Amino acid sequence: MSQSQKRKRPASGLAEFDQAVLNIIKSKGESAIAKRNLQQEANLSGPIITKCINNLKSLSLIKEIPHAQLNVKCYIATEFKPSNTVTGGEWYLDGKLDTQFIDQLKGICLKIVKQLKVTTAEGVYEFFKKYRLTNADCTSQQISEILRTMVLENLIIEVKSTGHGHGEYHLIPVGNVCYRCPVGNLNQGLERGAMALIPCGVCPRIRYCTPDGLISPGTCVYYAKWLDF
Repeated sequence: MSQSQKRKRPASGLAEFDQAVLNIIKSKGESAIAKRNLQQEANLSGPIITKCINNLKSLSLIKEIPHAQLNVKCYIATEFKPSNTVTGGEWYLDGKLDTQFIDQLKGICLKIVKQLKVTTAEGVYEFFKKYRLTNADCTSQQISEILRTMVLENLIIEVKSTGHGHGEYHLIPVGNVCYRCPVGNLNQGLERGAMALIPCGVCPRIRYCTPDGLISPGTCVYYAKWLDF
């Protein structure tokens, strides 16, 4: 190795370009960074970026992870845990929506609602937890999100407890949000106004939704269904 090459090697022992690339990746923290963005920020050619990435991966200084929203591979320093924006949260597995797990939970929740007739999200979760209906752990937040999705898909309906008499609502405080299976033609429920059913208010991904973002009203299947009413 020449003296000039030695001078380019920082105190960390990494080559100059490797250190520069590592610094950029570390600066992104839990957000990670895609290769094309890394190349732009480092102002290096594609082959050099690829070589730096391979060097840093071989030293276990960075790791490659799939980005659930961008559908590209990203890089993150090994000391960071990727954010839910990158991984997609609990509903994603290896960067892809875990549709099998979601469908399984929908089926279980539907059976619980049918059996209980009228119940709250907490009631569904307590039933789920008591009888250990799957081998997978599930949080109350996940159950709530599944129930809201099922409402959007017209599998169940959302109502508020009247709390009156000895009927189905008598054990649920007045005004609490409940879920039940639809009776007859579900479309009759739309007479109270389509605006009341706009999906944004119950969407678990609303905090990521922006007009020009990867998640937006223009790409939302539930919003499109609502517009068809």
